Amino acid sequence: MEPSSGRLVDYQISVTVIEARQLVGLNMDPVVCVEIGEEKKYTSMKESTNCPYYNEYFVFDFHVPPDVMFDKILKISVSRLSLQHQFHHKWAMLSDPDDITAGCKGYVKCDIAVVGKGDNIKTPHKANETDENDIEGNLLLPEGVPSERQWARFYVKIYRAEGLPKMNTSIMANVKKAFIGENRDLVDPYVLVQFAGQKGKTSVQKSSYEPIWNEQVIFTEMFPPLCRRLKVQIRDSDKVNDVAIGTHFIDLRKIANDGDKGFLPTMGPAWVNMYGSTRNYTLMDEHQDLNEGLGEGVSFRARLLISITVEILDTSSAEIMSSTEVQIEPVSNMSEVRFQGQGTVTPLSATGKMEEFFLFGSFLEATMIDRKIGDKAISFEVTIGNYGNQIDGVSKSASAKKKKEGGGESEEEETELIHNSSDEEAEDDGDLTSVPSTPPMKPVITDRNYFHLPYFEKKPCIYIKSWWQDQRRRLYNSNIMDKIADKLEEGLNDVQEIIKTEKHKITISIFFFSILHNLSRFVTLANKDQNLSGRTKLDKERLKSCMRELVRLHTLYGLSLDIKNYSTFSCLFSCKPQHSIPDVFIWMISNNKRIAYARIPSKDILYSIVDEEMGKDCGKVKAVFLRKGFGPAGWTVQAKLEMYLWLGLNKQRKDFLSGLPSGFEENKATKGIGIQAVPPISLVYNMKQVFQLRAHMYQARSLFAADSSGLSDPFARVFFSTHSQVTEVLSETLCPTWDQLLVFDNVELYGEAGELRHDPPIIVIELYDQDTVGKAEFIGRTFAKPLTKMVDEHYGPPRFPPQLEYYQIYRGNCAAGDLLAAFELLQIGPAGRAALPPIDGPTDSDRGPILPVPLGIRPVLSRYRIEVLFWGLRDLKRINLAQVDRPRVDIECAGKGVQSALIQNYKKNPNFSTLVKWFEVDLPENELLHPPLNIRVVDCRAFGRYTLVGSHAVTSLRKFIYSPPDKTANNWDEKEKEKKKKKKKKGEEVDEEEPDESMLDWWSKYFASIETMMEVGGTLIHLIYSLESEFGNFEDWLHTFNLFRGKAGDDIDHNVVDDDRIVGRFKGSLCMYKLPLSEEITREAGFDPNMGMFQSIPHNDPINVLIRIYIIRATDLHPADINGKADPYIVIRLGKSEIRDKENYISKQLNPVFGKSFNIEATFPMESMLTVAVYDWDLVGTDDLIGETKIDLENRYYSKHRATCGIASNYSVHGYNVWRDPQKPTQILAKLCKEAKLDGPHYGPGGKVKVANRIFLGPTEIEDESLKKQTEEHLALTVLRHWEEIPRVGCKLIPEHVETRPLLNPDKPGIEQGRIEMWVDMFPMDVPAPGPAIDISPRKPKRYELRVIIWNTDEVILEDDDYFTGEKSSDIFVRGWLKGQQEDKQDTDVHYHSLTGEGNFNWRFVFPFDYLMAEEKIVISKKESMFSWDETEYKIPARLTLQVWDADHFSADDFLGAIELDLNKFPRGAKTAKQCSLNMVLKEHELPTISIFKQKRVKGWWPFVARDENDEFELTGKVEAELHLLTAEEAEKNPVGLGRNEPEPLEKPNRPDTTFLWFLSPLKAIRYLICNRYKWLIIKIVLPLLLLIMVGLFLYSMPGYLIVGLDFVVIV
Repeated sequence: MEPSSGRLVDYQISVTVIEARQLVGLNMDPVVCVEIGEEKKYTSMKESTNCPYYNEYFVFDFHVPPDVMFDKILKISVSRLSLQHQFHHKWAMLSDPDDITAGCKGYVKCDIAVVGKGDNIKTPHKANETDENDIEGNLLLPEGVPSERQWARFYVKIYRAEGLPKMNTSIMANVKKAFIGENRDLVDPYVLVQFAGQKGKTSVQKSSYEPIWNEQVIFTEMFPPLCRRLKVQIRDSDKVNDVAIGTHFIDLRKIANDGDKGFLPTMGPAWVNMYGSTRNYTLMDEHQDLNEGLGEGVSFRARLLISITVEILDTSSAEIMSSTEVQIEPVSNMSEVRFQGQGTVTPLSATGKMEEFFLFGSFLEATMIDRKIGDKAISFEVTIGNYGNQIDGVSKSASAKKKKEGGGESEEEETELIHNSSDEEAEDDGDLTSVPSTPPMKPVITDRNYFHLPYFEKKPCIYIKSWWQDQRRRLYNSNIMDKIADKLEEGLNDVQEIIKTEKHKITISIFFFSILHNLSRFVTLANKDQNLSGRTKLDKERLKSCMRELVRLHTLYGLSLDIKNYSTFSCLFSCKPQHSIPDVFIWMISNNKRIAYARIPSKDILYSIVDEEMGKDCGKVKAVFLRKGFGPAGWTVQAKLEMYLWLGLNKQRKDFLSGLPSGFEENKATKGIGIQAVPPISLVYNMKQVFQLRAHMYQARSLFAADSSGLSDPFARVFFSTHSQVTEVLSETLCPTWDQLLVFDNVELYGEAGELRHDPPIIVIELYDQDTVGKAEFIGRTFAKPLTKMVDEHYGPPRFPPQLEYYQIYRGNCAAGDLLAAFELLQIGPAGRAALPPIDGPTDSDRGPILPVPLGIRPVLSRYRIEVLFWGLRDLKRINLAQVDRPRVDIECAGKGVQSALIQNYKKNPNFSTLVKWFEVDLPENELLHPPLNIRVVDCRAFGRYTLVGSHAVTSLRKFIYSPPDKTANNWDEKEKEKKKKKKKKGEEVDEEEPDESMLDWWSKYFASIETMMEVGGTLIHLIYSLESEFGNFEDWLHTFNLFRGKAGDDIDHNVVDDDRIVGRFKGSLCMYKLPLSEEITREAGFDPNMGMFQSIPHNDPINVLIRIYIIRATDLHPADINGKADPYIVIRLGKSEIRDKENYISKQLNPVFGKSFNIEATFPMESMLTVAVYDWDLVGTDDLIGETKIDLENRYYSKHRATCGIASNYSVHGYNVWRDPQKPTQILAKLCKEAKLDGPHYGPGGKVKVANRIFLGPTEIEDESLKKQTEEHLALTVLRHWEEIPRVGCKLIPEHVETRPLLNPDKPGIEQGRIEMWVDMFPMDVPAPGPAIDISPRKPKRYELRVIIWNTDEVILEDDDYFTGEKSSDIFVRGWLKGQQEDKQDTDVHYHSLTGEGNFNWRFVFPFDYLMAEEKIVISKKESMFSWDETEYKIPARLTLQVWDADHFSADDFLGAIELDLNKFPRGAKTAKQCSLNMVLKEHELPTISIFKQKRVKGWWPFVARDENDEFELTGKVEAELHLLTAEEAEKNPVGLGRNEPEPLEKPNRPDTTFLWFLSPLKAIRYLICNRYKWLIIKIVLPLLLLIMVGLFLYSMPGYLIVGLDFVVIV
């Protein structure tokens, strides 16, 4: 991890929530919540819609370290997203964390940008809308993540931890022991796991240095997850405040493979080592951030046994828990797990077999010890884990001690890390007692700043015995890959050079073949330990991936020699997510306190019998620098050690001394039997060599400014072995040229001569700034290895004399300049120093006895002339509260220089009277060795006093070297002529298709440019991010040099200019060339010898200029008010002039459209820096600056790119595209040809013009008041637009443009606070005045009226059940509104009791609205609340929403379905209800669409849709509607009434008789119930009843009639 990761940095996260689509739910009122970390912001609420449009902008500011920043989770509504650098117009998929089986809940369209200091976010202009509406193709996902992700469970198993430090004071423990009689461990640990914004923690294990949890934390998250890191932290539970003990981050990308044959994230069971602050407990730990994982740990804290597995969930299964809440579950104990080998179960630990390791170290040299600690005895302690830690290592835990006292031993106890104290080791293992530290020794003085320990013949040694699981294979693999990567890096530059030459392909093949051989060897070695215990699934899967990659590389070999293929392979195995042996720490201890440390990865010193597997520093002497920490505290070296380290298995330790410099005898602590097995406690060298070191210190450049003057007084201190010397101090310079030879005599080095020749000790060079009072200030440090010459070697080519080289100087992690030097180490033989190459004596009497760099080493010099153009000084700040009045510029290079003329009155005229001066100087022929050129500005004050104003160092003169112009000019190619013809013809066709010019304005051109971003038809504007970035700051001949004063800041990013140190600007230029100069140049006609190479430049007298500033709009402004908005207005400053457009502020807008132009008269050079600022208007208090941009108008004015007024794409004399430059194209072209001394322009027949042997074609007619006239203006304009093609003098001329400039705020340096779109025109006052400014005032929205007639509905779903009959019916009505105007929604009347879903309405809605045609947005102005001061303007898409409802009188109405029509693009309605289907919504993009703004009137059937229980769309009805769009004028002429009212009333609908309310018409209800519903049933019942009655009456009356008949017969 970078040490800088703990540094506080400014970040700004901007989120634009544009709209949401396909939200699940019926007739919802959605609000979007944006949450980052603990901070939440909300959008406004949108009523009754599933497709809300917001376009709201949120900004979150953070001042945190980078690691903390990128651990923050961004949540949009219920969607989790990880932070990338920038997303533009992407769709974020929403999911419900409480119901993972539910699937997608909708989409939110948003922009996200994370901006740090100096970042530029390039906002793409308007893209194709159809592309943006393709949700699946524009999902908010990082590259490589599939659009369809599944839910997965992440199991993080926490088994146990070892080696925890004390987290409480011993005083409290002793008190408890006295009262309770129990000795308890001073830590209560638990494990906290964080992933994707969720946290899970294990139980707390009270009082345990060796806690056992056996628990798993389960996270449920989408896979692949957008959060890439998993954070595991051991914490100490405390009643007041829990404290972190150690933190480990697991990168999921390193424990998984997303390839076709890849594997899911898996890890362990494996130990992870945790590092942090020192182990001694203090109440206020100043290094607590290290325990939180910020920065590199300085001490071992603990190790934790964990494993990670991932399981993809089948969400369709009923057993799956639907919630994403973190779960904690117990798991089986690791001690119960056994490793299963080939058919047998062996009682080995699942994390590997325990082995005894042996660490040996020898201190050959200890120098550069800081003088502050030089008065007390010093010792060095080496630790690996807790082994060797004598000061704050933790004792045995209380539970373990009890076991030991009781005689109980367990298998687990053998694996304990806390097996560390030397006494106990002596008891357990009598043959070897660890010696982890050197004997204390008092240092001796090296010089007045540093001490050294007198390790001369006798070199102290340390050795430590430790026990670890044998996971060496992981470290071996990493070592092999590191070596392959090093070999690749070394050969990369050579190979890239060789590839350019065809003849060396064999060499390249040999190189790649050797790499392939090494990779094959790696696979062979890695396969060797396949069946060892502790091999995890990750180990095996990574090896499989490696083998597959190797096969792929073999197939690529011969086809492609791409270096990237091989580097990808080495990266695959160089990282080690699963740890094994902890890192080794070396501590310098004084007065029983830890002073400084060094951390060495254990893999670097690990021994193996196979060379490829051995660590790079194992068995080698290595320079180790001890430091206190990070930042300024870590820059000063506390000690430098020459050290030998060896780590391996105890059984392999017979070779542990093999890499030491030969010529030593072992001194052992014990005498007697078995002495061979005991390591030495010191080494005594009886062989030494004597050398002389010659340090050729030539110069340094681009040093750190350490003084308040902005300069330094640098000197260099050179350290070699126990010797040190310093160069002379050079005053007030950042580019010192010492030209000094430092000679170190009688340097004694121990070891064989041959070894020292091939691997001499390193030289340390430190640079300091000499201060008059106090200690010299550290500037930077670099390292070098000398070129060694032995006695028997000849001093001569090719090795000697050594060549000067550049060495990069570092200040902490940052580059702080370069040192040009050479170093040679010469052995002194029996003949003494007389046999060495002679040294020339001092050559400069002024410098005294200082030896110069010898001639053979110093660079070969040539005579150069440097010409300096002195133009002027700008924006000089006060020095010591006094204004600069009479400044002068001093130029110096390699001891020579020139002074400018004195500016007599800086206020009246800051330009120089004499423009060009020169001086001659001897410079190296090699351009890379050219010294810097120093520019200093001094203020000449009374009594001969000079005050330094500021300085600038030009580190590279290469761009100022003069090169004669190439006079060869090719003739115009005929093919290019044809291209011009075709292009112009094409342009003319486009012109013919354009709409009527009377309908167009400047905004038409602007929006067309945004649409296409291309030059089509000659009428569009170039959209440029910033003219300065596009045209090299307009430094084509006039350069601007920032003048610095004050001490430089320790900023990590040195590319960011420190504005606080800039005290002014020097304008001028340089030109250097080797003498003598070619006579051809000086003989040219019109050559002025006084101007040198600066011919044809304008004079620098004051000039009056009219400045016309056009401000179009601002975008993404930083909110300045509490409500998350701003009230912006424009402020323009130029010199003493200021325009504040405060009265025209725009209320509550972050994307205001200004559309204004401002005129200011200015005088160059006094008024040349234009500031355009955007302020926030406040009712009470002072207005706040949102951001500002600064433009140097002078450089633009004098630039050859002609930035005064952009060259339009075509020439027009009237209309919106009128030519706005006072000079016509022919006049501009004639002037350019004259200034460049070109032949031409010559206008010929047929639309031809010739300039400098080049022929251009163009039209010759111009339209003026409907008449066509002959003109040469188009021809001249064609040449101007292709001026860069003119040989020798051609350059691109500034086109008509709009530039987008970043707005910056001094309180938040380097972070954009928004952007402003603008352009600037400049017109000299001594030429004819320009025409009036172009009208760019914002377009006023046009008033329209949309009339919607709801004729009928059909197939509306039936919601209600009839009380009496149980029949399905609905009481239908339709509701409609325009998006953004929900409060003006309108309803039809109710069609009651529809039995078929058919409804008849004949009802008219009328929606008046304001519309911007170019932006295709409705404009709404309204007050946000009753307390708002002004109305706020909103721009939203033109969308019509129609909904169908079921009316209920005693409960809320039921929502049935809706349709939303984009009035600019919606599907044409079906002609009949049968043809209307759900596909009109589902396949909207495939159907032909229409715009109501073009069609004006449309009628048809459209479907109503809603989501069912499965969140799928279903058809809930159909509506026949007619849409009629009228302008406000047309609507006023033809007014209509709402509903069926006058004027132009609609007919009443012909509804069935059943459409009534039963409780309002009870008789009608009875009639309907009886007549309509049961008519036939009643008839069927009544007829049989009548028949029965008749039969009954017949039967009843039959006997009477029979009796009467009989009586009649009897009578007769």
